Amino acid sequence: MGFAYTIKEQGAVHFVTFTVHQWVDVFTRKEYVDLLLESLKYCQVNKGLEVIGWVIMSNHCHLIIRARNENLSDVIRDLKKFTAKAIYKAIESNPKESRRGWLLRVLSHNGKIWFWEEGYHGEEITSQNFFDTKLRYLHQNPVKAGIVEKEEEYLHSSCRDYYGIREEGIPLVHFG
Repeated sequence: MGFAYTIKEQGAVHFVTFTVHQWVDVFTRKEYVDLLLESLKYCQVNKGLEVIGWVIMSNHCHLIIRARNENLSDVIRDLKKFTAKAIYKAIESNPKESRRGWLLRVLSHNGKIWFWEEGYHGEEITSQNFFDTKLRYLHQNPVKAGIVEKEEEYLHSSCRDYYGIREEGIPLVHFG
């Protein structure tokens, strides 16, 4: 069993990774990506979450975030708990989901939903250089995975915001 990461500075900027249980490719379906994005937006409006960068891959996501109310651990806990239930329910009720039975079995254990792996492998971002490295890493994720040739082509990341070519998305704040 791995150790759970503990955020010490609850108001600091952190790079975090959420991984779907057993690295299952759930975010290949737009409706599940949309649920995660809607949840992030909800947390921005209602829980003081500030998003600085993000990418959603098929089975994990990377975020650069902070909590305006200096309660980042609580926001992450609530976000993961809500999205786990919402996405599981969406899978359950999706008549077009060809993998429904398999996904529901893999994403549950002993009658309970197990959507996200434990923890979130967080790293506090303490310098502009470290921030630039992490932002570049998350924007390059789809390129390295062979999904797109150019980072700005990938729809499920903040990269398009940084290039100024997204029409709407998750509101971003600047690092610093």
